Amino acid sequence: MSKKILPGNAFYSKSVSHNFPYIMEVAGQIGLDSRTGKLVEGIEQQTKQTLENIKNILSESGWTCKDVIKVRIYLTNMKDYDKVNKIYITYFSKDPPARVALAVKALPFGALIEIECSAARNKVKPGLNEKRLGMS
Repeated sequence: MSKKILPGNAFYSKSVSHNFPYIMEVAGQIGLDSRTGKLVEGIEQQTKQTLENIKNILSESGWTCKDVIKVRIYLTNMKDYDKVNKIYITYFSKDPPARVALAVKALPFGALIEIECSAARNKVKPGLNEKRLGMS
C-alpha cells in the first residue's frame, strides 16, 4: 500500500494507492450506543461512539482501523470540525487514511455526525467466513 502523507498537522493522507483483492465498505454509522440503542449526547460523544461502532464492525471480521483506506465524515455543523479531529486522530494516528469531511443539512435520528469508510487487505484472516465479508 502506498500512502502520501500531508505535511504539518494534517490528520489524513492525501491519497492512498492499493492493489488488494479484498475491500470492505463500512456503511455510514452514527453515535448509537449498541447497549441502549439510543443516540449519545454531544458531538464529542457521538464522534467517539461512531468510531467505536466502526471499530467493532471491522473487528467482527478480523479487520482493524489500520485497514481503513478512506473515511467520509458528514457533519451537521462544520464548527464541530476541530472537536471531531481531536477524537479522530486517536483512532487513525499512524498512516491515516484519505478523508473527506462534508457539511450536511441533517442526519438520521438527529445525529450530529455520520462516518462511513472503506478498508482494504491483501488477504482474509484464516477461518473467517467469506460470505460474511461479502466476498463470495
